[in-house]
Amino acid sequence: MLFARFEIGQKHKQNDEASSRASWNTPRSDSRRGLSYATRMVLSFALTSLMTVLVLTVVVSVVWGGVFSDYTRANISEIAQLTAQRLAESYEEDGEWSTDFLASIAESNLVSSDIGLQVMDEDGTILYDDSWPAAPAAADATRGRTETGTSLGSAAVPADSASTSAMASHSPVSTAPTDAESAVTEPIKLSDGTVVGQVRLWVLGSDALLTKADTAFREKTFNAMSLAAIIAIAIAVLMGFFMSHMLTNQVRRITATAKQIRDGDLSARTGLRGDDEIDQLGETFDEMATSLEKDLKHERRLTSDVAHELRTPLMAMLATVEAMQDGVLPADDEHLETVASETRRLSRLVQQMLDLSRMENRTTPLNLEPVDMVAFVQRIVSGQQQLFTSHDLRLKFVDDMQGRSSTVDADPDMITQAIINIMSNAMRYTPEGGWVVVSVRGDRKYVMISVSDTGIGIAKEDLSRIFGRFWRADASRAREKGGLGVGLAVTKSIVERHHGFITVESELEKGTTFTIHLPREHMADAASTTMEH
Repeated sequence: MLFARFEIGQKHKQNDEASSRASWNTPRSDSRRGLSYATRMVLSFALTSLMTVLVLTVVVSVVWGGVFSDYTRANISEIAQLTAQRLAESYEEDGEWSTDFLASIAESNLVSSDIGLQVMDEDGTILYDDSWPAAPAAADATRGRTETGTSLGSAAVPADSASTSAMASHSPVSTAPTDAESAVTEPIKLSDGTVVGQVRLWVLGSDALLTKADTAFREKTFNAMSLAAIIAIAIAVLMGFFMSHMLTNQVRRITATAKQIRDGDLSARTGLRGDDEIDQLGETFDEMATSLEKDLKHERRLTSDVAHELRTPLMAMLATVEAMQDGVLPADDEHLETVASETRRLSRLVQQMLDLSRMENRTTPLNLEPVDMVAFVQRIVSGQQQLFTSHDLRLKFVDDMQGRSSTVDADPDMITQAIINIMSNAMRYTPEGGWVVVSVRGDRKYVMISVSDTGIGIAKEDLSRIFGRFWRADASRAREKGGLGVGLAVTKSIVERHHGFITVESELEKGTTFTIHLPREHMADAASTTMEH
């Protein structure tokens, strides 16, 4: 069964404001100055990567730098503890510190060459200091001796001449750092807990306790971070280039298609299909182009249809008048009626076009008043009864309200025009002997006016287009039946002005039913249209 249904209604508000200002420009040049979208995207990727690297560098420098400083201080503290332990063991064995032992501690692998050493007794007297010029010489002098050496205690006097000369040349001033941040100090404790002195360590040439190895490690770390930053920025630039290339390819396709359509090629399409936003934009653009192509074809068809419809009565009038002027036909009432009939036909066609234009532009005031649709529609049907009878059609009215109120706020003149347009359409496409039934029914929200016929029906693929301006399924057949194809478009505009909608049900060779749905309660902005223009 070839049965179809279509519903059309107004779902948005239209702006009634019109402006007297207008402008028109020829298509401007396609050349543009400034950075392209692809270039801006590449720069954005690069800038984002650079900012990320800078933030990471600052965070690492602050956090990692502090942790690294704590790590290097802990290393120096550990060396100082081991040195103090060695010195305490030596003191417990000998009861004193010897010059060669202190020098051997300074020269041992326990204390590296870039770490300074200072040893003090319990009274704070400096016994050994790497910053004394003679300290290395004293260490060299004692390194080759076989005896245990002499005491360096405050009560002892060195017996060896080399040791004596070395001690005599000691500088009374130490250049070792004294602040707690630049040096590490550990007490020298014996096994019984007695403190017999202190050992102080510092890094030569550094206030941050960074040895040469630590400094080299830190420099390598920052160099690696710099290299990683350069690589990250390079990767970001490459990603930006490829991403922008992928995106701009689709945008360029849409732009090129738009230019083709602008230049007159209405068949141009982007061909984009997919789920992302740009693909959806391309699909929407293609749908818009298809709709535009159809509209322009309808416009061209309109030009042809209007020219034909207006030419037919004009040519009949002209032929009749010229024949009467030439004496071929007498200027009697019969031939004058022919001219008058064609004039009225021409007037109806022009009026239909004017009505449609006014409805679409909302220049016709909407004069709402309470209308009882049962009595109202019944009067319209009674007024059209004779016309349908003359076409050998049976017209019937049915009240299906079942006692409900059928009163709605409507413009009587507009609703009359809408109903008569649908009835005329049914009369035009219903064969002789057929039926046309007009009924009124309702529910809580709407009062419905239906016009059913037993005519030829409408094809399913044509249902969505029957309310278009000047649309006709079969141009030659519609022209024979008369009309310009704007009646349903006018009806649609009238119903939408009342905030209603129309449904269509049709079956080929069985008939069609048009139903107008008028709301019982109008929206607030509908009443305001009574003051328009």
